[in-house]
Amino acid sequence: MTTPATPHDTVLHYIHDPLCGWCYGAAPLVAAAREVLSVQTHGGGMMAGRNRRRVDAQLRDYVMPHDHRIAQMTGQAFGENYFDGLLRDTEAIFDSAPPIAAVLAVRALKDEAAGLDMLAAIQRAHYQQGRRISEVATLTELAQTLGIAPAAFIAELQRVEQEELANHIEASRELLNHVGGRGFPTFVLQRGNTLEVLDTGRWLGQPEQWKAYLGEQARGTASVAASDGGSVRCDLLSGRCE
Repeated sequence: MTTPATPHDTVLHYIHDPLCGWCYGAAPLVAAAREVLSVQTHGGGMMAGRNRRRVDAQLRDYVMPHDHRIAQMTGQAFGENYFDGLLRDTEAIFDSAPPIAAVLAVRALKDEAAGLDMLAAIQRAHYQQGRRISEVATLTELAQTLGIAPAAFIAELQRVEQEELANHIEASRELLNHVGGRGFPTFVLQRGNTLEVLDTGRWLGQPEQWKAYLGEQARGTASVAASDGGSVRCDLLSGRCE
């Protein structure tokens, strides 16, 4: 496959899903990486299409122990409105497609950095505030916080859903498969035409150390620590987190 960046760039590719708890756990790593490298997002659609889920007791009982583990390992906060609100809201739908489309829409209207800001806002809305991030109204409000007018956002969101979203998810999964990743999050360092998967698990909860490591990578002064795709992750095919 064609690598997603120009030959002389050093880029960190971030293969994620907005409804992946470990991706939320890795959010501080993404923020730290942005200080030293160009970061590109690739939404994998873990709970899109036929994998979308209505919230029920089974889903709640499955995700809560994993979320507590993520909080313990990463220091990321999960709000009461998430645990005792959203995860008890049997009318809510978990669907990765709309938030991925929202990130792409913001990126198209502004730039890659704004897309990353939108992803971070979506994750906070879901895991801290317990909001329905698969609904257009919620996504529109979040886009407004980034200075995007509602009408412009909704129009671009519709365009992305019709013209771009399916191809983006397919390309993200192709990249994940190409590098041998097994789920989300997967971080892939690209230097020139070389793609190498970085070990996610060893850096969780250590954003400053991660930033220093990536700075060395950007300067070409350290070797890449290879990985099997991450010791903690949400699986693409099953949607289950480990």
